[in-house]
Amino acid sequence: MVAEENRDEQRRSVASLAEALAQVNSLVALTGAGISTESGIPDYRSPDGLWARHTPVYYSDFVRNPAVRRRYWARSLNGYGRFRDAMPNVGHHALAAMEGHGRLHYLITQNVDRLHTKAGSRKVLELHGENSRVHCIQCGYTEPRLQTQARLEWENRHLRLPADEVGEAEEVVVPLCPQCGGLVKPTVVFFGENIPAEVTAQALQLVGEADALLVVGSSLTVWSGYRLARAVRERGKPLYILNMGPTRADKEATLKVEAPAGAALSYISGYLTGAAPATSNPPQPSHHPQ
Repeated sequence: MVAEENRDEQRRSVASLAEALAQVNSLVALTGAGISTESGIPDYRSPDGLWARHTPVYYSDFVRNPAVRRRYWARSLNGYGRFRDAMPNVGHHALAAMEGHGRLHYLITQNVDRLHTKAGSRKVLELHGENSRVHCIQCGYTEPRLQTQARLEWENRHLRLPADEVGEAEEVVVPLCPQCGGLVKPTVVFFGENIPAEVTAQALQLVGEADALLVVGSSLTVWSGYRLARAVRERGKPLYILNMGPTRADKEATLKVEAPAGAALSYISGYLTGAAPATSNPPQPSHHPQ
């Protein structure tokens, strides 16, 4: 009986969110790791997330500490294939459809996986960079991540995987810049590294011009995302949140819905565009936080 009541409540909540968004002329969405979990990419803060197994990599440590660099690239040896092969899920496609029908003005993402672009979204601002390219922090040389990864795997062909990514990872050979021999890193904003000023300015401008902000799959713990939610509320505009589990802005939200992102967005997209959603009903409850 309780489970059925929960299902009914979740259906009503998702339907209410769809109805509210139908009244918004200029909608901006902010997405986080929770939208990509259905594509097989782990999030950060859930019990099964990346931070349950790995300490976040800080930029200063990556630059100064060879062991940190070795552990980082050992992690890439062990798990990059999952990210490389990930495909957009129904939630990514739903947001792309909303953009295509003029119901989503712009999409800001904290994710670096490029799944929104693969799904067909064109108006995308990648707040924390993206993982498909690598650059040299000394001479500025850039190359596709796949090229760096191929070099990394060849130079570490002597290792038995999984490589050590928690100790000193002493046997791991890190990739270096083929042009100057300097340190290379993905074009991703590490902890302790500043988001480019022009990216922050564009994000704040987009939020300032929007009539409402929809947050999907983000706990908003990181300031770069939370500041956008704050900016919306300071202007007296609606803040809608779709996320499994608590967020930093729950008390500031106009409406907070806890539902699986993919099914909820599919329903919302169908409601807003008049197209048949991939799921005909609002989603069922999930007990796995994103």
